[in-house]
Amino acid sequence: MSQPSDLSTLAVNTIRTLSMDAVQKANSGHPGTPMAMAPVVYTIWQNMLRFDPADPIWPNRDRFVLSIGHASMLLYSILHLTKVKAVNTKYEQLGEVSVTLDDITKFRQLDSRCPGHPEYRWTSGVETTTGPLGQGVANSVGMAIASKWLATYFNKPGFEMFNYDVYALTGDGCMMEGVSSEAASLAGHLKLSNLCWIYDSNKITIEGETHLAFTEDVGKRFEAYGWNVVKVHDVNDLAVLKSAFEGFKKTTDRPTMIIAESRIGFGAPTKEGHHSAHGEPLGDAEIAGAKRNYGWPEDAKFLVPDGVYQHFQDGIGQRGAAARAAWMKLYGEYEKQYPELASHIMRMQKRDLPEGWDKDLPTFPADPKGIASRDSSGKVLNALAKNYPWLIGGSADLAPSTKTRLTFEGAGDFNYDNYSGRNFHFGVREHSMASIVNGMALSKVRAYGSGFLIFSDYAKGALRLAAIMEVPFIHIFTHDSIGVGEDGPTHQPVEQLASMRSIPGMILLRPGDANEVTESWRFIAQQKHHPVCLILSRQALPTLDRTVFAPASGLQKGAYVLADAAAGLPDVILMGTGSEVGLCVTAYEKLKAEGVKVRVVSMPSWELFEHQSQEYRDSVLPPSVTARVAVEQASTFGWERYTGLTGAIIAMKTFGASAPLKDLLGKFGFTEGGVVAAAKKQLAKK
Repeated sequence: MSQPSDLSTLAVNTIRTLSMDAVQKANSGHPGTPMAMAPVVYTIWQNMLRFDPADPIWPNRDRFVLSIGHASMLLYSILHLTKVKAVNTKYEQLGEVSVTLDDITKFRQLDSRCPGHPEYRWTSGVETTTGPLGQGVANSVGMAIASKWLATYFNKPGFEMFNYDVYALTGDGCMMEGVSSEAASLAGHLKLSNLCWIYDSNKITIEGETHLAFTEDVGKRFEAYGWNVVKVHDVNDLAVLKSAFEGFKKTTDRPTMIIAESRIGFGAPTKEGHHSAHGEPLGDAEIAGAKRNYGWPEDAKFLVPDGVYQHFQDGIGQRGAAARAAWMKLYGEYEKQYPELASHIMRMQKRDLPEGWDKDLPTFPADPKGIASRDSSGKVLNALAKNYPWLIGGSADLAPSTKTRLTFEGAGDFNYDNYSGRNFHFGVREHSMASIVNGMALSKVRAYGSGFLIFSDYAKGALRLAAIMEVPFIHIFTHDSIGVGEDGPTHQPVEQLASMRSIPGMILLRPGDANEVTESWRFIAQQKHHPVCLILSRQALPTLDRTVFAPASGLQKGAYVLADAAAGLPDVILMGTGSEVGLCVTAYEKLKAEGVKVRVVSMPSWELFEHQSQEYRDSVLPPSVTARVAVEQASTFGWERYTGLTGAIIAMKTFGASAPLKDLLGKFGFTEGGVVAAAKKQLAKK
């Protein structure tokens, strides 16, 4: 083909045609948005992004988030054309590009680096897994928060180690999802001037024109949130786009929303008024028409014209390499003057722990009255956080109840006038809190969020994505059972444990006493790729005497023999989690006094238990001992795995009731007598 004189136009059209060809070959995907928004992505990457394709994980890089994940070919095209290098799970450079042209030709096919929606850890250069609309922009708020916090912790006079910006490309669907509204509201409150959302206002969704359900003035809404709002009426005007982004860089007191008005499938008109370009391939005829419009050879497939690779190398390639080299040189000097802080930067990047992180973790004395696990967790969290400087987080307006406030000197509150604080106030925004915590974790701080277990339903989408991405997200859930009493069924979590246990890769920890809480935090701190939900009680749990019962370190294996028969195999096994472990122990004492050979198994984490060897699992739950009783103040669902079809399950089959706790325990069978009776009934079957 004849080469246009304008390499920028050529590069933009290469992004468009690669996207069209990939979707057409896959016979699946969304070509319209990549075609329309190619100029935006080009401008960000070629002119604005401080990002080195040769080292896509250097700590102070700018982040680009494609929240409209269905437009994934936009991202794959730019990753390919800028020759972003692949990095493995050990943070090693592989010397090969992350997205090859062959990967693009295999878009949405098995084992391609170009899956249907961008996936973190699968394709280098993808900063977060997106697809469920609104999640990406909410993640971007967490990334921007992390940049602000990192700057206050690491930056010193003459050493600006962290000042990265975050760009997120969003669309009408994201704007409709509630999670984006929650996140945008918080971002405006926090005055995150390092955050820029680009809103593709194309007025199209799957069902048709947005006026079917969405007629609000998004710009005015964001102005009300406290954002700087800029409109670009023609996304193909690269000079105007660049000017808008330069305006973002000059804005120092608020986040920026750039509303980019586009025509979906621009350059490829359809009989349906561009609607078909949104969610399905264009077809050969329309692709040919679009290519004619671009001055492209109609029969060329996956064409990258001469000069395009070099154009990007001369732009983002050189600029990004220079930015990274300058940062690395600065780091070398920083390391000489601030060796401990410099080591913290590198430890964070590999999710390694600081020296002495566990030296102050408490051991709790035996106490029959006990302490609520939310309270013991608050004590352990504060002890841990003192020696773990980048362990930061907060609550969805419930810190006094979840006991997640860091109270030691210097912890402080993170807010727009103090970005150094380690206590975060997410407001009553459970969904965006979880998404924001994901974004913070992706930025390598150890972040936690907290709330009541019943509200995990609001956060489920973000919890699931944390597991898909394998990020060490920490979520603390309290008020874990019908133990919330008078609050009644609306606040009594019944099915939530089963729901979260069903998420692949998610680890739940429901400790049975204060020392199991300490062991829970010891485990959590060491995780690099597993998100963890810590499930805690409001009511007091007896602190077991560990000179009589097995050490709480057994928690590390998910389940362990807490108390056992004097000799030989037990006749019956009692098993429980959390607050029900103490109930199993009292039933054990009663049965033991009657001469029954009984074992108590504490099962704080099904997931960890399933990771153990078959030999270990059989040693805890011997297959020959079929008389079993499981006790948990949650749904019966799933316990058959451990009780067998003939075992007894004392658990919830309704949504609970509003009443004082003692009355509820009696009504639903969570009593010493109830457990003893169930055990004897099991023994009678033998």
